[in-house]
Amino acid sequence: MFSVNIALNSGLQRGNGINQETLPTSVCISLSSLPSLQTSSLLKHLLYHDKINNCCDARTLFKTFSSLLNLSPPPPPSTLTADDFAVFFTNKTRTISDQFSTPQTEDNFTTTNAHSLSSFSPLSETDVSKLILSSHPTTCPLDPIPIHLVQAISSSVIPSLTHIINSCLHSGTFPSAFKQARVSPLLKKPSLNPALLENYRPVSLLPFIAKSLERAVFNQLSMFLVQNNLLDSNQSGFKSGHSTETALLSATEALQLARAASKSSVLILLDLSAAFDTVNHQILLSTLRKMGISEPALQWLNSYLSDRSFMVSWRGEVSKSQQLATGVPQGSVLGPLLFSIYMTSLGSVIQKHGFSYHCYADDTQLYFSFQPDDPTVVARISACLSDISSWMNDHHLQLNLTKTELLVVPANPSFHHNFSIHLGSSTITPSRTARNLGVVMDHQLSFTDHIATMTRSYRFALYNIRKIRPFLSEQATQLLVQALVLSRLDYCNALLTGLPACTIKPLQLIQNAAARVVFNELQWQAAPSPAPQITSLRCVKKHPDTWV
Repeated sequence: MFSVNIALNSGLQRGNGINQETLPTSVCISLSSLPSLQTSSLLKHLLYHDKINNCCDARTLFKTFSSLLNLSPPPPPSTLTADDFAVFFTNKTRTISDQFSTPQTEDNFTTTNAHSLSSFSPLSETDVSKLILSSHPTTCPLDPIPIHLVQAISSSVIPSLTHIINSCLHSGTFPSAFKQARVSPLLKKPSLNPALLENYRPVSLLPFIAKSLERAVFNQLSMFLVQNNLLDSNQSGFKSGHSTETALLSATEALQLARAASKSSVLILLDLSAAFDTVNHQILLSTLRKMGISEPALQWLNSYLSDRSFMVSWRGEVSKSQQLATGVPQGSVLGPLLFSIYMTSLGSVIQKHGFSYHCYADDTQLYFSFQPDDPTVVARISACLSDISSWMNDHHLQLNLTKTELLVVPANPSFHHNFSIHLGSSTITPSRTARNLGVVMDHQLSFTDHIATMTRSYRFALYNIRKIRPFLSEQATQLLVQALVLSRLDYCNALLTGLPACTIKPLQLIQNAAARVVFNELQWQAAPSPAPQITSLRCVKKHPDTWV
C-alpha cells in the first residue's frame, strides 16, 4: 500500500502558521483507501491553508490569493529591458525639470523662526537598538544580509551600527553607499498594456541601514518642526494622528456646512506630475534655512539629497546606474517630510484668494462657498489657479490642468451651475463625480456612486474567495475576507456618517455576504447572529449610521 505522510508538526516548527487546534499534528493519508477526489480535496485544503497563513503582509497575501485563482496578469513582453525602464524613468523626470529656469540663490536669507536646529544629537546604543528592532524587516537587494538576521543578532552589531550612525551625524555626511536605490517597475493596473513603459510606476527599495539612519534624523527634525509649529496645519500627509480620512473629512464637512447655509460650493482637486521627483534641492535647502535649520544639520541634509542614483531590476537583469539630480528619494523615511516642508508656502497663495484647502502629500483640495447668484465665481477660481500655477512653476512643480478636477456642489438640487474655467490652453469643466483620495465624491455629496463602486469591487472579491472556500479553513477564510473586503470597507467610513439607511444598505449586505462566506453558510441563508461571530470580523457599528 502506497501512503503519503504529511507531518504538520515539522511545518509548525518552521513557523508556517497553521492552526494546531484546526488540524492534527500529523496526518497519514492512505491513497489506496481514499477516493482520488477526496484525496485531492484534502491536499488542496492543506496547501491553500498553508499558503495563506504563511503570508506575512498584505502584499504577499494578495499575490498568493491571485496565484491560487490564476488572477495574475499575463507576463510582460520580453522586448522590454531593465535599461529601457531606467532611461524612461530618468527622461520622464528630466523632461519636466528642464522646462524650469535655474532658481535664484539667496545670499542674505531671513530666518523666519526664532529657534534653530544646528546639529543632530548622537544616539545611544539603546536608541539604535529600538530603531533596528522596531523596523519592519523588509530586505532590499542592496542589503548584504537579510534584515531578519540583522535583527536576530542585533546585540552583536548594535555597537558598530551606533558608531556608523553617530559618525554620519557628526560629520554632516550621508554615505555614498546608502544613496543607491534599486527600482522595480510595477504595472499600474492589470488592465493596462504591459508593453508600454508609461503604464509602469517605479517602486524604489533602499538599504535597511540607510533607512535606519534616516529614521534617526526624521525623529529629531520632525520634533523640531512640530515644537515650533513650522508644518502646515492643513497637511494630513505623514503626520501622526492624521490620514486621508482627516483630509477628506475637513473638505466634506466644509461643503456640507455651506449647503446647510443655502450656499453653493466648489471643490477643486489639483493634480501634479511626478511631484516628488522634481523637487529642486536648492529651493528645498533654502526653505529649510528659513525654518531655522543651519550647519552642520543642513550640510547633512544637503549630502542626503545630492549625488543619488538608481538601478532597475527587471526579469533577472539590472540596468546601468542612472543619476538623480532632483527629487526627494522614493521609498525613503525622510522624503515625505521634506516634501511637506517644500509645499508649506503654497497655503498662503491659496488663502489670499479666500479659498480653504487641505492636503495629503501632493494631493491638494481647494474649496470655497458662495451665494448661488454670485457672478464673480469664475474669475475667483481662474485667479487662484493662475497664482497656484505660477507658484508651482517657481518651485519646479508641474500642475497638470488636464487632470485637475472641478466639482460644484449646489445649494440645493434645483440649482445648476454651468461654467468652465479657462487657464492658458486648458479648460476645466465641472464633473458630476470626482475621485478624491480613493473616494468617489458626487456633486450632491450623497456618496451613492462611491458605495456602488465599492459594492461591485467587494462582491467580486467575495466571489473569488467563494471559489476556493471548500479548501480553506474558517481561520484562513477570515484572514482573506478581512484583508480583501472588511479592511477596505473600513476605509474613510466616517464620511458615511448620517447617510440614510437605504443608502448604506448595500454595505450591510456586503457584510452579511462576508459573514456567510467565512462561516460557510449558503447564500440564501440569513447571516449569522452579530454576536459573537460577526464581532470577530469587525462587522460592528462604529457610529449610529456608519458600518465598519
